[in-house]
Amino acid sequence: MPEKEKRKEQRRLAREEFFNEAEVWWDKLDNTAHIFPIIAGEKMSNVYRISVFLKEDVVPEKLQEALDLILPQFKGFNVRLRQGLFWYYFEENGKAAPRVKEESAYPCRFIVQNQNRNYLFRVSYYKKKINLEVFHVLTDGMGGINFLKELTYQYLRLTHPELREKLGDGLSSNTSMNREDSFLRNFRKMPVKRYHSKRAYLIKGPKLKSGEFAIMHGYMKIEQLKEVCRRYGASINEYMVAVFAWSIYTEFLRGVKEDKPIRIAVPVNLRGYFDSITTKNFFVMVSAEFKAENESYVFEEIVEIIKESLRGQISKEKLEKILSYNVSNEKNILMRAIPLEIKKIAIYYVYRLAALANTSTVTNVGNIVLKEEYEPFVEKFNGIVAMSKGQNLKGLICSYQDTLVFTFSSYLSEPSIQRRFFRKLAEEGIEVSIESNGAYYE
Repeated sequence: MPEKEKRKEQRRLAREEFFNEAEVWWDKLDNTAHIFPIIAGEKMSNVYRISVFLKEDVVPEKLQEALDLILPQFKGFNVRLRQGLFWYYFEENGKAAPRVKEESAYPCRFIVQNQNRNYLFRVSYYKKKINLEVFHVLTDGMGGINFLKELTYQYLRLTHPELREKLGDGLSSNTSMNREDSFLRNFRKMPVKRYHSKRAYLIKGPKLKSGEFAIMHGYMKIEQLKEVCRRYGASINEYMVAVFAWSIYTEFLRGVKEDKPIRIAVPVNLRGYFDSITTKNFFVMVSAEFKAENESYVFEEIVEIIKESLRGQISKEKLEKILSYNVSNEKNILMRAIPLEIKKIAIYYVYRLAALANTSTVTNVGNIVLKEEYEPFVEKFNGIVAMSKGQNLKGLICSYQDTLVFTFSSYLSEPSIQRRFFRKLAEEGIEVSIESNGAYYE
């Protein structure tokens, strides 16, 4: 080929390469997600797990095939994280799906991207259980549950061809693929009101060995739980948070006054308040606060204090103020112009201060509903959240059909709060079945 034609061909190939790269899909992080890449690491992974338990052993090859089939349909999961000049952003991954592996380590470990084909989630299994672990930068609990449900449906269609013949092979019509940033869409410019929380009472004590992570699940019937909640005029969320606060108070404060409040962070799903079906993060944090100002409190008093604390914060008007305050920092022109490397320092500093404002966190991912045709194959669900700075013990609530599970995750070597919590439920007439990952008995 003549030199002139050769150069012409090289320019053509270069142009094709440029336009092919330009077609790569990319997306912004939502308002909440900006913080996670900055604070995440081996000691604070910001990874959560949702697990589904089938009524038969998992076939690994079929689970991998199911993941291979559905991942390309989920833009929000088919991404890798990239660092720009001013913010992190998502870019289409394009690699083969991450490998499905048998569970062999403690849950919610940090997801090292270059060891996971650059994906921000992992799928594992153990006997009848399928685990989905998600780096919170991708989505909150709703987005994770959406993905796990479709993965489970696809898996069951592969292992039970009669389901595939009856239902087809597409995603469910009620599975959202919406990727809007609902924080920005619902932002309203308001007078600046800064939220300052003083340091909370922190749960301290001997810890498990490095790398160990204790899990304890408590399963209970929802009708029994509702009956007890009615006696206190409380919602399930309010009652569970109150039992948690009471357990901390009883085991650690032991009837003594304490200047620092027991403050439990409670994420609030904003979708129902702002008519959103986004699969990105869309929640804000409120806090249930109890301060031991007197010598001793009975449980009924703590329930009333927690109810009043939560109800004073959870309304559309007040949630909108929190949302708008959080987004105002992102929309600030000066903040936007600061290079990411400097933003990292500032964001991490602010996070360290804010992290010590809460004793613990209780997350309720809600009631998980499956399509009727798949229900006979599924026994239960549960979930786990990772630890964060200053919080050595956390709780997660989820329910399926007639059963609710409250799951404790902990770095502490002594499960005194967990024991007190479940014993209190039993005293109230709620039958609880306990499961543990064995970290306290090894």
